[in-house]
Amino acid sequence: MKLVAFSTSTSTSIRPGALLDADTVLDFTHEAAGLPSLSNFLEACDLTHPFAAAARDLVKKAQDGGERARLQQAGALHARSDVTLAAPVPRPGKIICIGLNYRDHAEEQGAELPKAPLVFSKFSNCVLPPGGTIIIPPGSTQTDFEAELGVVIGKRATRVNKADAMDYVLGYCNFHDVSARDFQFADGQWQRGKASDTFAPFGEFIATTDEIPDPHVLGIRLRLNGETMQDSNTDQLLFDVPELVEYLSNFITLEPGDVIATGTPPGVGFARKPPIYLKHGDVVEVEIDGLGVLKNDVAAADA
Repeated sequence: MKLVAFSTSTSTSIRPGALLDADTVLDFTHEAAGLPSLSNFLEACDLTHPFAAAARDLVKKAQDGGERARLQQAGALHARSDVTLAAPVPRPGKIICIGLNYRDHAEEQGAELPKAPLVFSKFSNCVLPPGGTIIIPPGSTQTDFEAELGVVIGKRATRVNKADAMDYVLGYCNFHDVSARDFQFADGQWQRGKASDTFAPFGEFIATTDEIPDPHVLGIRLRLNGETMQDSNTDQLLFDVPELVEYLSNFITLEPGDVIATGTPPGVGFARKPPIYLKHGDVVEVEIDGLGVLKNDVAAADA
């Protein structure tokens, strides 16, 4: 499934759904869908909730012409052009990021390869939807771009073994780890530089694990105003998805809807000569094989 969160012109409440194809969104909350009720959005990410299996079955049935016609007639289907996409998890409980996790990115910096994942975090206020505007914070002149593979957790995970780790993954998405390098390097730690408002765009959708059989062989690219800045492959990951889930779950309980940003490949702005940073009016796109395109504008806070 390709899972989305969306609102419509007649209802601004954000609801879960799925892309049936490039042009059609299925509303999981519509009465005609007949799915189990949810007490909050994060339950839609929970693989152990009855909603998950029922939603999967509904999407499969909706490929049949008769069932699709029924859903269309009932009003459970929307043209994609008629909805506004939110981030596919509008307010994650946790956004956990991994630094220096691409071999070719470490080589770009001449950095020693880490012996364990380098962990930092972003807050829920960082979340930005597809099409939203990245805001360069006041005082920053070195706001940078970082394309990343996002991993969305689907089951509560505590001290999970690597061999079982993939059972806890809901799916994958494009993620943009926006970073104010001047804040990051001046502070001596990364929180302000990584967790300013709008610094975690992701989406447009979550591709569930059945859609992406192997997340470690995906091309990953970032374009700035149409020019390719980053172009690599997730086969360069130093710590792969099972290793990250095992490592993190040993000291942080992972919960449905949590997002792990797995690190960025080479080509980031600060490592270029001369450096290239985001500026007012820029358009930036993250594209990973099978995960569509995440596109965002850039604006200065004082503009």
